Amino acid sequence: MEPARDAPLESGGAEALLGELEALVRDVVRASSWWERHGVDCAILALSLFALPAGFLCLRSENVLVFALGVTILGVCHYTLTVKGSHLAIHGALTESKRWSKIWALFFVEVCTAFTAEYGRYGHVKMHHGYTNVLGLGDSSTWRLPFLNRYVYMFLAPFLIPIITPLVAVERLRKVELRAALRTFGLILLGLYSHYWLLLNVSGFKSPGSALACMLLTRSLLAHPYLHVNIFQHIGLPMFSQDKKPRRIHMMSLGVLNLPRLPVLDWAFGHSIISCHVEHHLFPQLSDNMCLKVKPVVSQFLHEKQLPYNEDSYLARFWLFLSRYEELMVQAPPITELVGLQ
Repeated sequence: MEPARDAPLESGGAEALLGELEALVRDVVRASSWWERHGVDCAILALSLFALPAGFLCLRSENVLVFALGVTILGVCHYTLTVKGSHLAIHGALTESKRWSKIWALFFVEVCTAFTAEYGRYGHVKMHHGYTNVLGLGDSSTWRLPFLNRYVYMFLAPFLIPIITPLVAVERLRKVELRAALRTFGLILLGLYSHYWLLLNVSGFKSPGSALACMLLTRSLLAHPYLHVNIFQHIGLPMFSQDKKPRRIHMMSLGVLNLPRLPVLDWAFGHSIISCHVEHHLFPQLSDNMCLKVKPVVSQFLHEKQLPYNEDSYLARFWLFLSRYEELMVQAPPITELVGLQ
């Protein structure tokens, strides 16, 4: 059991703190242009779409370096569209239009990522964000595979993500209405077959097997950091029980961690997943660029109020999980109780 340093313990104090922070962030958002709120991230996604033809054409080359460049372009673009694009879309951070938010979610989540938008929104927005680090609800337990040893999980398992993702999506379709299931299944097939068709007809692959192998290669290019980031930023931090969870500002400041700026991952995954994850959990409807803009405000506020602001490097978290894998990824996590904050 831990007290939250010198932070106000009563619920009214926690709500007042959150309201004060929200007002500060709201002022920053109101003073920002459309380009800052949405344009920067939309431009990154548009550039990724426009770069795809160059990637497919590079794969026609017999030059190893040009071929590798094509794989790199397609791999980075794939993760920019599927991780950054899907993440922003399901949070409604790409546009202020609800109709367009739904359309973008279908495109990025179902066509590009081969997953179901409904379950993505439910599992990520409602459960993970609504119950961050609450055991059995939003505790990132879906990333735990205790039957795998540390080396298989950290180094080999990421290669299976492109295969597992559509299979999990199809399994989830049993739980949605028939019309939505048929739509999702059709959009997933459209995305996968389009990728396969382009490799055969634009990149010039001669056999289905080689085209499928290239699909797996490009779709798993950044799978390792994708898996690692998803466990680094929550697991190993305080976990809470469902009946004794703290107030929102304490839950997010204690249970979320920022990584440092990493150019490739900032581009492909987005600031809200990498260096501004605390800000994202506090204000999930902000775009990546706006999370980066309000980061100084949030960090200064939490430090002034003597609330936690967790930060660590990628390598430090990597070695922590590799050395304490059994404790962090296999055993049941201990429950943290914060006196007076429940």
